[in-house]
Formats: sequence, structure tokens, C-alpha cells
Amino acid sequence: MNRRLRLVSGVTTLALVLASCGGGGGSTSPAANPPQPQTPASVFTPPAQEALTVAEVERIIAQAVAEARARNLPSTIAVVDRVGNVLAVFNMTGARARAQANPGPGGNFDVQAVDFPASMGAIAKAITGAYLSSSGNAFSTRTASFIIQQHFPLSPNTVGLESGPLFGVQFSSLPCSDLNTRFAAAGGATALIGPKRSPLGLSADPGGLPIYKNGVVVGGVGIMGDGRYGDDPNVLDIDDDAEEYIALAGTVGFDAPETIRANRISIDGTTLRYVDATPDRFSSQPASAPPFASINGSQGSLIRVRGYFGETGTPTILAGTAYGSEASGVRRASASEFSYTDAYLLSDGSGSNRYPPRAGTDAGDITQPLTAAETRALLEEAFLIMSRARAAIRQPQDSRAQVTISVVDTRGAILGIVRGPDAPLFGTDVSLQKARTATFFSAPFAGSELLQHPLADVQDRVRQVRTFLNDPAALTGKTAFSDRANGNLSRPYFPDGQVGTAPGPFSRPISEFNPFATGLQSALIVTNLAEHIFFVQNSGAGGGGAINNDTPRRCTRMPDVAGTGTNRLANGIQIFPGSVPIYRGNTLIGGIGISGDGIDQDDMISFLGLANAGRRLGGFGHAAPEMRADRIVIPVNGTDVRLRYVSCPFAPFVDTSEQNVCQGI
Repeated sequence: MNRRLRLVSGVTTLALVLASCGGGGGSTSPAANPPQPQTPASVFTPPAQEALTVAEVERIIAQAVAEARARNLPSTIAVVDRVGNVLAVFNMTGARARAQANPGPGGNFDVQAVDFPASMGAIAKAITGAYLSSSGNAFSTRTASFIIQQHFPLSPNTVGLESGPLFGVQFSSLPCSDLNTRFAAAGGATALIGPKRSPLGLSADPGGLPIYKNGVVVGGVGIMGDGRYGDDPNVLDIDDDAEEYIALAGTVGFDAPETIRANRISIDGTTLRYVDATPDRFSSQPASAPPFASINGSQGSLIRVRGYFGETGTPTILAGTAYGSEASGVRRASASEFSYTDAYLLSDGSGSNRYPPRAGTDAGDITQPLTAAETRALLEEAFLIMSRARAAIRQPQDSRAQVTISVVDTRGAILGIVRGPDAPLFGTDVSLQKARTATFFSAPFAGSELLQHPLADVQDRVRQVRTFLNDPAALTGKTAFSDRANGNLSRPYFPDGQVGTAPGPFSRPISEFNPFATGLQSALIVTNLAEHIFFVQNSGAGGGGAINNDTPRRCTRMPDVAGTGTNRLANGIQIFPGSVPIYRGNTLIGGIGISGDGIDQDDMISFLGLANAGRRLGGFGHAAPEMRADRIVIPVNGTDVRLRYVSCPFAPFVDTSEQNVCQGI
């Protein structure tokens, strides 16, 4: 059965054979905190509270329109603030109304070849530029393409390398997410609360860039003009991408600082990409672009986008909200809310923490759920590790990592969220996805609930993983799966990057794979995306019925937990590293997820944060070593391949020369 949305229009085997962070016992008995340097009261400088004005949004649009006209590519232009509020969507006269995702290489599955309103693509690109960036790194949608592919970097000459470090991140900040907020009419207390959802998740189609003021990221701009929504399949050439030139023209005067752009940042020795466009090849003079007032109505106009912008009355450009303010939904924690002065949290616009530390909600399912004190300890200990960790993606070198930390119970309920002051916004939703993913796949109910999913493609993954692992009891709670282990099983080659081998059981085979169809991850949310696209493109006038209803605030169509009205994977799953499950003895009681920096840093913060919290309070901690996924060995072409659990960086701290910090835990 073709489950495509039908809409109206070389690494060696040795790398996986090596066990990671094995040995030692589970951290479930009382013990004193291990000796470690004390983190100062404050080690971060929070970003200044900058925001785009209406006049500045007008200037960005006018500059982009001038370049689009000079290139004869009428486009849809979207501008958002840092927390994802859509400030403007401008549709040029003659612009294509719709866009289409890249088709699949072997038939169309999941989101491959899907078409949708062009405005959705422009907004997704703008949000991606804003969400992936910070005062320490500026990433574009081209950067996103670079780090989500089946090989890193992707080109005809790099077949055999491992997948991108953020493989799968495109399916985050989804429109069905129960964490990311939705558009609200202006004037209400929650109108500007973020982080907002993205209509298509994160984008890898070049043409989305961050916007900066005084070195502070304040938003993003996204362009949809050519009707093709894809990615960059070959990083060895330089693309002449008109959408990227239009976006770059829009950011003139609001450029990302040169020193923090992706092309100044390397991962495992590979320098990332920011843009292929260069100002010397502009077809216009952006700084001399006609003012917005002279083009509005003559060269295009602001348009409504249902669920995102200008739903009532005449669409009007909005000013951005300053990140860090109460109105933005992300602000500094007070002393009574969190122990460390550097901490930021998600707020409700009225002064209240949306996710204060609390006890588990699953007392009817397990004997001893996480307590509020244990949740707080987990957040605090992970925050301390983050504060000491050397960042992988931030400039200048030897900056400290900044991430978002999420803790959940076995029902997927959010027990607490805290973040670094300048952590990238994408990590908010992703850290929650990771915590839920590790918890779900480690749980006794994982297989049975997947078998209840309405799509046969999802149901069949249970049979596939049990066959692949040669274990009929897989997904019944006998194994603790981290997100790194889950990611091993979610790649189109197993081991990752080893061309010619079979795919992992949660992945599509390479003959069907592209970033719009990753496997179980994309199959779980394809119905939600279909519902949302129908919702956005339908005006709601003169009709009714299900087509006018938006997708619910619970992704995946997994069965709801009785009495809750939601499911355990309500913002989707994630398939790159940065989470571990939490145990009391041999009983699963929750999970902790980290996102916002390098994947090894994310792994380490979750792993050591849990270990230190367990030692501090006693009674909970890691799964016993014999339960962990890195005890699973799979024969591949005559060689035994071991799953991974976590991978921690060497010499990871900025304040000590410690090495092998995860060994023996």
C-alpha cells in the first residue's frame, strides 16, 4: 500500500562493535555526590532583549522583494521572531501558490512528493533559521540539510560515512506538537507565547536564514518561490539558488555575525555550510530597495495564513517579541523557580512557569513514580553538567554548552523543563521528543501500543525489530533503549553508513529513503501533517466538517493513555542521540532528554545528570548495565555489531582536564 499523503493538488563496523559507557552498576542506591568543581553562581551571559520593529520587518520584505524581482522569481516571503511568531507573510504578484516536497527515489512514501501552500514552506524555512541559531551559532536551512542526511557530508564521494549528526531533526516542532504553542489573536496574554509550532516541522530547503540585531538572533526569514521543497544532495558544488539569494538580500543590515556562521563551525573535522549565495552576486541593490509602502499592493500584498498569520481583518505586519521577556514565553527563572540563576524556563505570559518540577502522573501504572524532588534533582544535576560542558557548535571555541533539558514519566507527561539562557529554540521540542522516545521504547507497553496504531506500516515495525534483533520479546521492557540505540535502528544502513547492508528495522531502505520519509518516525506523524495541510489551505468559509478541523495537539495517532486524552508520544519521536531512560531498580519510571549542542554533549548531559541525581538522592538512576541496549549484538555479514547506549566526548569540561567521564557508570 502506498502511504504517501494524498492531497488536493564509509564508516567501519568497528565503530559499532565497541561498547560504550559499559561497566559498573546502576545508580540506584544512596551515595554522596562525586567530587567535582563547583560551578559558579553564573557562568553565562544572557542575550540582550532585542526585537524586530514593524519598520525593520518592512525593510526585510522590501529588500527580498527587490532581489526576487531582479531574478524574475515572484516569491512568498515570511518573517518570524525568535520564538516563532509569524510577523509577516508577503505574497508577490505572480508567485506560485503551492510547493511540492521532493519525490522519493523508489516510489512516494510518507511526506515525499506532497504538495502544500507555498506559505507553509516559507514559514517553516523562517522558523528553522530562527530556531537553529543563537548568539553562538548561526545556522540556515542549508546548514540543516547538511546535518540531516544519510551521510555526513552528503555527496557522491562520501558514500560510506555515518549519517548527519541531527539525522531526523526535520520532524520536530511539528504542527501537532503538544509543547509548541499555536497562533492566538493579538491582544490576549498568550498571543505571542512561544516557541511556536512550524507548519512542516524544520526545513532543509535552502532559502531560510536567521535574522540578527546587534549580534543577537531576533528571528528568521524564509522564501518559497520555485515550487520545489527539498534539500541539497551534494555539498561539493556551489548552488546558484535564487531563493537563497532572495533570503540573503532580505537579511542585509540584519546579517548573522561572520564569526558564528555555520561555515566557521566544524563537527568531527567537517566544516558546516551556511549559504552558497554571496552578496557580490546580488541581482539588486538591497540597501537601496524601494520602501515597503511603495510595493505593498503594487508588487504583492500581505496574505492570511490560517493558523499562523492575519486570520481576521486585514493582515498587518507585527513587531517581534523580545526573547527573554515574559511575553515571549521564554524567560529567566526566579530564585524560587530554579536553584541556578542562569536557568531559563517556558512561561505562560502571566508570570507562571509552564512546566515546574512535579511528581510523575503514572501512580496507577507503577508502584513508585518519580517524586517532585527527584525531578528537580534531575534538572539541577543535568543543568550543572551543561554549565561545565565544552560546546561543540558554539563560537568562540571553548564556550560552554547550552541546551534544553526535559524530564517525563512513563506516560510521556512533562515533569519539568529548563534550559540555558541562549540555547537554540529547536532543542526545546526535541529534548522532549528524546525523553519520550527513550522512555517509550524501553517500556513494557511499547510493542503492544505500536501494534494498535492504525497504519499497518507502523504495526509491522514490531515484527521487523523482533526479527532484526532475533528476539520475540523485544519492545516488552526487557531492554533499556537510549535515543542513540534507537537511532542505530533507524538508519537506512546498519551499521550506520555501511553501504550495502540492510536498513535498521525502524528505517526505510535506502531505495525508498529521503529526508521526507525516514521510516517509523515519519510514518507516525504523516496523518497529522495531512490534516494540518488541509486545515491551512481551507478557508473554512461556506463549509464545515472534519476538513476544517486542525490536527489535534497530540502527534502520532498512538493509543491514548486511559483518562488523559493524550498519548505517550504527543510530539513525535526523535532518532538522534541525547536521552536515557530512568529506573528505580529494574522498573522504568521515566526519561530525560537533552538537545541544543553536539550529540555527544547531549548524551553526556543526560547520562551524567541522571547518574549524579541518583547518587544525590538515592533510590533511582540508570538501568542496570545488563539491561542496556549496548548488550545487544547483531550479526551483520559475518561480523558482530553492538548497539550503542551513549557516547560521551573526551575531555568534555571547560573547568577540568577530566577524560572518560562516563566510564564505569
